[in-house]
Amino acid sequence: MSDGPATGGVQRIRVDEDDAGRRLDNFLLSRFKGLPRSRVYRMIRGGEVRVNGGRARPDRRLQAGDELRLPPVRLAPPRSPPPDAPERGRWLADRVLYEDRDLLVIDKPAGLAVHGGSGISLGAIELLRATRQDDNLELVHRLDRETSGCLLIAKRRPALRRLHAQLRDGTVRKLYVALLVGQLRGPERIVDDPLLTTQRRGGERYVTVAAGGKPARSRFRPREVLSRCTLCDVQIDTGRTHQIRVHAAHIGHPVAGDDRYGTGVDPAVRKGKLQRLFLHASSLSFDSPSGERVINVQCALPAELEQVLEKLRGRS
Repeated sequence: MSDGPATGGVQRIRVDEDDAGRRLDNFLLSRFKGLPRSRVYRMIRGGEVRVNGGRARPDRRLQAGDELRLPPVRLAPPRSPPPDAPERGRWLADRVLYEDRDLLVIDKPAGLAVHGGSGISLGAIELLRATRQDDNLELVHRLDRETSGCLLIAKRRPALRRLHAQLRDGTVRKLYVALLVGQLRGPERIVDDPLLTTQRRGGERYVTVAAGGKPARSRFRPREVLSRCTLCDVQIDTGRTHQIRVHAAHIGHPVAGDDRYGTGVDPAVRKGKLQRLFLHASSLSFDSPSGERVINVQCALPAELEQVLEKLRGRS
């Protein structure tokens, strides 16, 4: 299938193997880069987009050979990355944890957004694209800007599709390390309350536990109790926005350093000199896109978080 958006008259294209299995809305959003999401959904619901001659829902899964009718679309000229983007992105090469022909996993530092937008010109994916122009890099999943650790990126469209299928099936094992405020008791705490995302003033996203939200499940396993905090391993069976942070706050043990969902009483900030969110994506485990092997990637806790733990243990 040819790349690039339609800017003239009506186009009719056929879905190839690389795009088979993708949702219609996600396909259109990637094809018409820069077009507002609201416009894409109006095109679908208004019947401007047709699949095999008929209307289709945004969540329809495309099949190889499907014929799509696409309306003419006027797009703003694509913005070129700043001339210094390749230089700014080269330091990420030292943070690659794993790479093969299909994908790479990087150790994303806290403070770096995974993609640009909302006042952020360049995120991790834009910086990587500026230094790896021969690869078709796409985010497989996302991490909060304040969260560090394993970030999975596909280098080829078929790999992206297969990895997304694993995420939908819940077969990607994602583990985090979090420091929670207070003493979390018991060998494991499972939180499966649904989460609802809303927009606050300024476009900022805020998530709450609500009956009408999306299903979400987090497993908190205490590892160590220290100075009125609990160091936990956290496994998430779903990947909702701010999931760990909201679930932790919901059970009365917010993540240390969380300015959005936390409380004013935070021993890690006061005694441990914590200056960021204590949440780190420590490992990923998933099947390779070819299905030939299982890939396990580990990411060590950053030095600044280790130093906080040492202070809380009274060793520094």
